[in-house]
Amino acid sequence: MTLDYERDPRAIYAQSFATIEAEARLDALPAEMRPLAIRLIHACGMVDVVEDLRFSDGAVAAGRAALQRGATGDAGDRAAPVAGSAGMADDHGRPPCTILCDAEMVGRGIIARALPDGVRTRVTLNDTAVPELARTLSTTRSAAAVELWRDDLAGAIVAIGNAPTALFHLLERLEAGWPRPALILGFPVGFVGAAESKQALAELPHGVPYVTLLGRRGGSAMAAAAVNALTLGLGGDGT
Repeated sequence: MTLDYERDPRAIYAQSFATIEAEARLDALPAEMRPLAIRLIHACGMVDVVEDLRFSDGAVAAGRAALQRGATGDAGDRAAPVAGSAGMADDHGRPPCTILCDAEMVGRGIIARALPDGVRTRVTLNDTAVPELARTLSTTRSAAAVELWRDDLAGAIVAIGNAPTALFHLLERLEAGWPRPALILGFPVGFVGAAESKQALAELPHGVPYVTLLGRRGGSAMAAAAVNALTLGLGGDGT
């Protein structure tokens, strides 16, 4: 038996994006947000997520500027970043951007070859210190893992696609005076705390650029898609 379906990956990709552009209300968004929204829709299959998107002015520009801080080498010399490795400083002595992820699935979904040279992803959820931190703080492992972000947080991109408690904990630490990341991509998913944590991200005066999706929807694929959208046109292999 031979089923009739599209087999050409380029055609599938083009048709998917054409469908999104035809069905989603992208004209309601600022021009800089539309490529990011398209990739969020592509990750979840729901064009109506546009209605629940919330973002601060200049959020995409802030994220792209942070990524470009890692562009320390020529594209031909680019190697995939290694989680946990230290990147080279740029010409101004600033360390390259770190992408802090709350779950391994978020980190795995980020297209490493599209990242500027020196940019790395970091996931601390499975660090050996996390279980004891969670017990000490009387919280979840996901929230405790955020405690290990502090040294990398200044100028970082935070991508949360799983645990509402991670986003809540980050907001608490920012209120307590922790270093400010360049951008928070808040897409925790679920029935307990997801909507509330994202509402807090959108409403609290933390002073950090953000993109989030109100309500229960979200997930690791959407958080990774948001990061991948930021890499478009930065000289890597992003598409």
